[in-house]
Amino acid sequence: MATTGTRFEWMRNPVVFVIAGGLVMGLALGIRHAQGIFLVPVTMDRGWSREAFGFAIAIQNLVWGIAQPFTGMIADRYGSRRVVVGGLLFYVLGLSLMSMATTPLAFTLSAGLCIGIALSGTSFGVIYGALSRMVPPQRRSWALGVAGAVGGFGQFLMVPLTQGLIGGLGWAGALLVLALGCSLLLPCALPLRDEQGTAAVQEQSLRAALGEAFRHRGFWLLNLGFLACGFQLAFIAAHLPAYLMDRGMRATDAVTGLAIIALANVLGTYYCGLLGGQFRRKHLLAGIYLIRSLAMALFVLLPLSTWSLYVFCAVMGFIWLGTVPLTNGLVSQVFGVRYLTTLFGFVFFGHQLGSFFGVWLGGYVFDATRSYDLIWFAGIALGIVAAALHYPINDREIVRPMLTPANSFT
Repeated sequence: MATTGTRFEWMRNPVVFVIAGGLVMGLALGIRHAQGIFLVPVTMDRGWSREAFGFAIAIQNLVWGIAQPFTGMIADRYGSRRVVVGGLLFYVLGLSLMSMATTPLAFTLSAGLCIGIALSGTSFGVIYGALSRMVPPQRRSWALGVAGAVGGFGQFLMVPLTQGLIGGLGWAGALLVLALGCSLLLPCALPLRDEQGTAAVQEQSLRAALGEAFRHRGFWLLNLGFLACGFQLAFIAAHLPAYLMDRGMRATDAVTGLAIIALANVLGTYYCGLLGGQFRRKHLLAGIYLIRSLAMALFVLLPLSTWSLYVFCAVMGFIWLGTVPLTNGLVSQVFGVRYLTTLFGFVFFGHQLGSFFGVWLGGYVFDATRSYDLIWFAGIALGIVAAALHYPINDREIVRPMLTPANSFT
């Protein structure tokens, strides 16, 4: 009779667990990427303002950022499988409750609180942390790049799929189908067996690791720079469809634009992950933020057309989530992988704080001025600041003296 270990040996194949992680990330981020498509039908059907919708998604981003360090601690101690399962279940709950929400408060609790927690357990914070522990350092850039590409392809598929579901079933029915999809993806958590990370070298406690990171100037610069990333991407994902329709373009143009972003992100995330193994990550990150700001400036200042939209989305898409494997890789490069998921969770809070303001201020400023122009220019300025913040980062690996083994969570 075959042993359990032999029976499930195929799960230890790097291709299997990298693709499994990418699939989870693709569905989780794909649903989030397509949320902007729901803005117009939900607000028109319920009679809500854009600020009400934007506030719910802003809370989602903030909750995601607040929860990420704590889900990271759980993953670092007990393994990522449990966290991913919990995240998918929260996604099912949140999407189901969104479909039944009849007040802005109910919508905020479902789309904001539940799905914010869900994303903290199913997105790159946990997935990249697990993969970084499951592959040797020399294959880490490959693993993060491939998982990011699979996740990006999932995002690409979710945009037209969501639009088709809304057209055929209405926005509430589309949410229920997406909830079903999350439940069907639960088996993908099984190969993410990184529990061996909790039995790794015990020289450093969690408390010491956090103290070390919080005293490191580069850790805070990364956090501040990541704020710009969250502001830019969350604003575009949530408000680009409405912005285009306000400018006289068709809903199909908005869907195509989001799909182009997601498709370009497949290649971009993969190559950014690979480039992180060849060049200094902080320089790559600075370059990405400068390119984003330039692309946004040209998109807003030049006449809007179908082709200008598509070019903008292709450029933005190529560097859409390329910051994530580079930032994650920079954290692991400096601090190691023992508490990577926790430390990246704290850095990611800056990203989500920016996401909160990008989504909420987008709705607030539009309701006040009937224009998104101020938010576009704020995103451009933040990108330039983020590029400047990354250059002074000290990216040398921290060399620690050997300590007596101790309880890792004292």
